[in-house]
Amino acid sequence: MQMAVANFTDALAQYRIEREPYYRALADEVALFEAAYAARMPMMLKGPTGCGKTRFIEHMAWRLGRPLITVACNEDMTASDLVGRYLLDANGTRWQDGPLALAARHGAICYLDEVVEARQDTTVVIHPLTDTRRMLPLDKKGELVQAHPDFQLVISYNPGYQSLLKDLKQSTKQRFAALDFGYPEHGVECEIVAHEAGVGPETADKLVSIAERARNLKGHGLDEGISTRMLIHAGNLITRNVAPVTACRVALVRPITDDPDMRDALDAAVTTYF
Repeated sequence: MQMAVANFTDALAQYRIEREPYYRALADEVALFEAAYAARMPMMLKGPTGCGKTRFIEHMAWRLGRPLITVACNEDMTASDLVGRYLLDANGTRWQDGPLALAARHGAICYLDEVVEARQDTTVVIHPLTDTRRMLPLDKKGELVQAHPDFQLVISYNPGYQSLLKDLKQSTKQRFAALDFGYPEHGVECEIVAHEAGVGPETADKLVSIAERARNLKGHGLDEGISTRMLIHAGNLITRNVAPVTACRVALVRPITDDPDMRDALDAAVTTYF
C-alpha cells in the first residue's frame, strides 16, 4: 500500500496546484462544476479566447484538491501525443503514457485546451472516456486503461472559431455538459484587471472601456475583440512605467489587427481615455 501511494504521488506531483489561483466567480459556475465533478461528468468550457476559461479550471482543480494535466491542442497533435508511445532508450523500448493516459490512470483532471484545434481523428480517442465505459484503449500497447475514480475530462471550446473545417463533431459535443463563459460585466472586469495587473481602479476602468469599444467591432473589421487577458498585459506594462497609450498600443491594438484603418480607429479610442 505504501508503495502504491508513493507511485501515485510521484506520477502526479508536478501537476498539483499548491497555491490558490485567483478567480472571480461570475455566476454559479463554481457550484455547477463541483456538482459535475462529483458525478465525474465530462465538461466543456465554451467562450471567447482570454475570458478566463483556463484560470477557472486551474482554480477548480485547486479547490477540489486534484492534479491538473493541461494539453494545448494543435493541428499537428496525434493520438499518440495524447495516449502515449513506445520510446527507445539504452535498455531497449519502454512505454510512456501520454497526458491523457497519465490522467486517466492516476486520477487527475485532464484539460484539453482549445480542443477544436486538434484533428478530428485525434479527438475521437477521448470518446470511450466520456461515456459509461470510462476507459482508454492503448492499442499500441494492447492495454485497456480503466479510468481512475477521480479522473475527469474537461475541454475548452471557442464557438467563435466554428467553421466547416474546424468544429467539433456532434458525436463529441454531446458527450459533455457545457458551461458558457464570456467577458465579465464592466465592474467585475475592472476588479479582475486591477487585481491581476496591480493597476488602480481608474486605470482599470479606462482599459475595460477601451476593450468594450473594440468588442463592438467584432464582425465589423475585427475577428476577435480585446480580451480580459490582453487588458492584464496592458496593465502589467503600465505598472512597469510604460506610458498608458504606448502600453495599449503594444498589448491591445497591435496584436489584434494589421489593418491600418482599424488600427487608427483603435488608437483613437485609446487616446480618448488616456
